[in-house]
Amino acid sequence: MDLTLATPLLGGLSPQAFMRRHWQKKPLLIRGAGVGAGAGVTRAQLFALAAQDGVESRLVVHGDTGWSLRHGPFRRASIPPLKQARWTLLVQGLDLHLHAARELLERFRFVPDARLDDVMASYASDGGGVGPHVDSYDVFLLQVQGRRRWRIGRVTDPALVPDVPLKILARFAPEFEWLLEPGDMLYLPPGWGHDGVAEGECLTCSIGFRAAGREQLGRDVLQRALDAAEAVDVDTLYRDPKQPATAEPGRIPADLQAFAADAVARTLADTRWLACALGEVLSEPKPGVWFETPADPPSAGEGVHLDRRSRMLYDDWHVFINGESYQASGRDAKMMRRLADRRALSARELASLSGPARDLLYDWVAAGWMLSGDATKETT
Repeated sequence: MDLTLATPLLGGLSPQAFMRRHWQKKPLLIRGAGVGAGAGVTRAQLFALAAQDGVESRLVVHGDTGWSLRHGPFRRASIPPLKQARWTLLVQGLDLHLHAARELLERFRFVPDARLDDVMASYASDGGGVGPHVDSYDVFLLQVQGRRRWRIGRVTDPALVPDVPLKILARFAPEFEWLLEPGDMLYLPPGWGHDGVAEGECLTCSIGFRAAGREQLGRDVLQRALDAAEAVDVDTLYRDPKQPATAEPGRIPADLQAFAADAVARTLADTRWLACALGEVLSEPKPGVWFETPADPPSAGEGVHLDRRSRMLYDDWHVFINGESYQASGRDAKMMRRLADRRALSARELASLSGPARDLLYDWVAAGWMLSGDATKETT
């Protein structure tokens, strides 16, 4: 991807210009983004996925008595008739299940993979929507089929409607209103209220980007670092050969407090250790993801590509895949980083790896994290 070239996907802006002008700053309406009706997502696929146990799905109905929310899986008979107005079926993690959705996500990899979350599909009957709400993450709202009217605005009053199962803004004051046709797209940074209502049968894909909370991310990284420290056999024990007899046995010795403070400081000062823990946290697969062991071994002379559910990242010292970390250097590191960036290696690139590195990749194939052959052959 050439980050300097203008693209219809971003309304004639280059990825560099979009990130500089709009990312986390202001919305952007894009007419004819170059995807949409060709996104390869259908109503039938959504209904089939919503019936599966391992797929996160929700059904929102706005009836005469108010809002209702149910969680899947849903048998077809439990989904309202298509002619019934004001209901919405939401299917999360579409890119984990459909190759076409994973291909759609690839179009947005000018944003770091560490921020990519998933593709969510929203099928709505006439008048369907989830009410005016605000998200804490960046999102591209791509119109795939039908039309949806969007009203957006800055949120000055975060109060929510009481006693409803959805987080609906009580006093939403829109500043802009647009009707999106198939192929149109709307980018919204965090904190912008938005209300999308279907005009007729409608299918929208949301390409979302996760935003880690500082406290939660800090806890996750520290816990991962501490778990790694427990695996180290050698530890420095506290010693107090100069401890005098005490008449206050309940008091914690000052030297022990200083020893603990030094231990914490040493952990935080080890930037490589923390970087490793961060990479493992960020590369964890989404909850509920599992991998299938391939029936046949990889074929000789073929390249490899990452399974669409795999997360692979890297830093200056490590490569990370699905919550595990590995050290790499030299040409092996270069090829591993290329695999993370391109999500595939050719047979020639695979052959250029050292024996141990190639064996490691074949272990990933055996675990179902990678597949041999051409990624375009994945159709489901």
